[in-house]
Amino acid sequence: MEMLVWGGAAVSLAGLAGLVWCILKVWRLRRAGLSDADMRSAVQAVLPVNLGALFLSVTGLMMVVVGIMLG
Repeated sequence: MEMLVWGGAAVSLAGLAGLVWCILKVWRLRRAGLSDADMRSAVQAVLPVNLGALFLSVTGLMMVVVGIMLG
């Protein structure tokens, strides 16, 4: 079960890195001073990556909890 905990921690960290990337990307877009339509388009392009990163983070945390409960 130790492998499940460490694997889950790695998956969760990968998801966290993806979330940080999304935050930085949108922050840079806001500073670029784009028009409203361009900003919407750019944020919509980042949204799938954001949701995927959130899914990875939650899945990793679930793996950690299951590993702790079974171990």
